[in-house]
Amino acid sequence: MAEVVLTALLVLTVLGATDITAPVGFAGLPIGLVLTLIHLVGIPVTNTSVNPARSVGPALFVGGWALSQLWLFILAPLIGAALAAAVYMVMRPPEVVISARQAEQALESQQVERERREPRP
Repeated sequence: MAEVVLTALLVLTVLGATDITAPVGFAGLPIGLVLTLIHLVGIPVTNTSVNPARSVGPALFVGGWALSQLWLFILAPLIGAALAAAVYMVMRPPEVVISARQAEQALESQQVERERREPRP
């Protein structure tokens, strides 16, 4: 459960920090802070992974019991990532999509507005 929740937190942070509406250039800060927090909380609980690739290498070297638990460290992050994606889609405001015709009309009204403010010589 801890791997699912911690991975979901990380993926949710990445999705939010890299969204088109997020400030440009600051994604690394929240992602790094959350990853640090995840490891501070998760290492005492499960020797946290939140990345299946990080679990495979040590399990192959240790063998035995580590290989028998490897499925959990592969499946849990996938479930956590899917959960985070679903939560993010619910939390994110819907995108406003306008047709080309609406965009052209908006452009015309803006042009008329500019002409009223700044008459041409």
